[in-house]
Amino acid sequence: MQQTKEQDNSPSHVAENQRLREKIVKDLTADKRRLVEVPYTASLAHTMNTLVANNVVAAPVAAPPGHWIGAGGSMILESDKQTGAVTKHYIGMLAMLDILVHIAGDDRMNGGDDGPDLDKKMSVPVSSIIGHCLEGLSLWTLNPSTSIIECMEVMSKGIHRALVPTESRMENISGVELVEAAWSYRMLTQMDLLKFLMNKQYADEMKSIISQSVRELAAVNESVFAITERTKVIDAVKCMRATLLHAVPIVKASQTMQEEDPKQLINGKGR
Repeated sequence: MQQTKEQDNSPSHVAENQRLREKIVKDLTADKRRLVEVPYTASLAHTMNTLVANNVVAAPVAAPPGHWIGAGGSMILESDKQTGAVTKHYIGMLAMLDILVHIAGDDRMNGGDDGPDLDKKMSVPVSSIIGHCLEGLSLWTLNPSTSIIECMEVMSKGIHRALVPTESRMENISGVELVEAAWSYRMLTQMDLLKFLMNKQYADEMKSIISQSVRELAAVNESVFAITERTKVIDAVKCMRATLLHAVPIVKASQTMQEEDPKQLINGKGR
């Protein structure tokens, strides 16, 4: 125990810890590709093709400035690098789950009892379905000077992704912002942060965390909302939307519990 304690307080370990704390969001996005976005006039079919082609599950929606209220009241603008004139306004975030929720929506519309008319549903403008899921109403920016530690805290509170300006006009501000103007942005996700933390140069710092079990980290959620293998996909998506869940486990349907409704979430604990 004494040896371990001395090792934890060694100059090299302290130096590594300090280096991680000095890292900022800009270090995570420096090598990221150009932002994948879609215009507000794009059809849902075009938007889905864009997500698939770029291997992403969400993209911000851009619209002309001065005509829209951004998600959550945000004012995230893109401006011309030379003149500073505002050229577009990001009005929301569209995720793949938004598309599924739209397709699985009210079957009485456009399809009657025979199910939804998929062609009609996929032809609507993407701006019309922003907010079908909670994430679409949450559009955030992270100042590039925000520390990694502060970024971790933000992401731990349920923010899955945020836009990071290439060059912020608010250099003295860190953390999450609802107002920002920059000539270009990059996307930072929870997965980007995890990949960065799992870098070999921070292995010693992360060892004490990743060596623990999920239960030791108090990360086990005792409330398990599930569906059975008898549940239709369209009903599963509706359940996810109604409960603001991004994923649900699938359990084997019980042979003795006749009251299980395949259209509703069930208690999946221990199943």
